[in-house]
Amino acid sequence: MTELARESSTRFYRIERSVLFSPAWFVPFDEFAGRVRAAGVTVDLDRFDDNGNVWLPQDVQAVRTPSAAIAYPGLGRRGGPDPGRFRARFSAAGFAPLYPADDEPFAADTLGVEFLTFPYDDTQPPAVPAEPRLVRLLPSAAFPYGPGVRTVYGVVVDGATQAPVPNALVAAEGTTGGDGVTWRERTLTDTRGVFRLALRWEGQPADDSELFQLRATERPGRTGALDIRLPEDRDRRHVIEIVSQ
Repeated sequence: MTELARESSTRFYRIERSVLFSPAWFVPFDEFAGRVRAAGVTVDLDRFDDNGNVWLPQDVQAVRTPSAAIAYPGLGRRGGPDPGRFRARFSAAGFAPLYPADDEPFAADTLGVEFLTFPYDDTQPPAVPAEPRLVRLLPSAAFPYGPGVRTVYGVVVDGATQAPVPNALVAAEGTTGGDGVTWRERTLTDTRGVFRLALRWEGQPADDSELFQLRATERPGRTGALDIRLPEDRDRRHVIEIVSQ
């Protein structure tokens, strides 16, 4: 083999590869627009320290895939039998992340999406493969609703203390009268318990008004509800009180 051929063989055919797996795949989803959000989303990663019983920020950058998923390839590539515990926290201007999955009960004190990293190497894959996880982004109190979008605003408070309830889930839902399509609008309160909720769909007919029920949830067993009429209640500051059920 000539020197040139040997060099070409070394350059193009040498097999030295490092296998990378991602222990989590996140798909940010703009619930108001009803589509995957590909830009403007940042993620902070924390690792749980068992010794100190605290979450420690990690200097690990997420990778965005061509399909707009967020992944951490190589996280968990280490020795040792025990999985690591991590938490991803999302932020996007005008949005608030809804951390519990669709099949999980809502809790306002859930501060990120937790996941485990199972150790692996080039010959042994992780014990549990990662599945794509949808992360819903709800309009926050500062969401820039476009012209003509009907909204209502107010605050969620504790029914006993009147203290504001941050990160409470506020929702309204119903069925359109014409074709019977079900609809749902949701938002999360800010640190002051303030919310602004879009009501793009028609409510229940009530004389010359539309009737809506706003329901706020802090956690299972801690909810509140308020009936409003539009258009007469549109510009009022609504107060939803959370009580134990």
